[in-house]
Amino acid sequence: MDRMTAPDMAQSAEIDRTNGLLLRVAREHDRQAFVDLFHHFAPRLKSFLLKGGADAGLAEEIVQDVMVTVWRRAGSFDPALSAAGTWIFTIARNRRIDRLRQERRPEIDPDDPALVPAPVNAADEGMMIEEQSVRLHRAIRELPAEQAELLKMAYFQDKAHSAIAQESNLPLGTVKSRLRLALARLRKALDPAELGGGA
Repeated sequence: MDRMTAPDMAQSAEIDRTNGLLLRVAREHDRQAFVDLFHHFAPRLKSFLLKGGADAGLAEEIVQDVMVTVWRRAGSFDPALSAAGTWIFTIARNRRIDRLRQERRPEIDPDDPALVPAPVNAADEGMMIEEQSVRLHRAIRELPAEQAELLKMAYFQDKAHSAIAQESNLPLGTVKSRLRLALARLRKALDPAELGGGA
């Protein structure tokens, strides 16, 4: 029988705590929970962005943008799909890529290993988050095209289901059904048992 080490237990407790805070923001628009999330994630996000090549001013702007998005889109967080940290760092990563594109830098590949910040050590939280992000993007690429496109519109472009239905000329029920199927496939693809991490 595997025993959890003290750092594993602390990390698990921290994940549970941040998931709980984000769910309180989603369900109750709990301002104190949001403040706690901000104090927890803002310095980590800034460090992540600085390691990724952003200057201090840009890193601050992106952190603010990410946290506003967290407040507005907390309802789309699903703890069965990812941890709060993974969800928030994915938003930060996407915002960083968007900003680089806005500055008309050369087109970048979001899966380019050069964009992954160097971990401080093997247990570094950032490394774990990046690995989960890579698995998530790989799982999205393996979805049927129609599901992947709708998923990107809903979660990466922040479009409402009704707007997606109108833009894709699909009935609203079809959009919702395809999104449910896509999320179910992602959950299965990201399940530790499916990844060989199970017993």
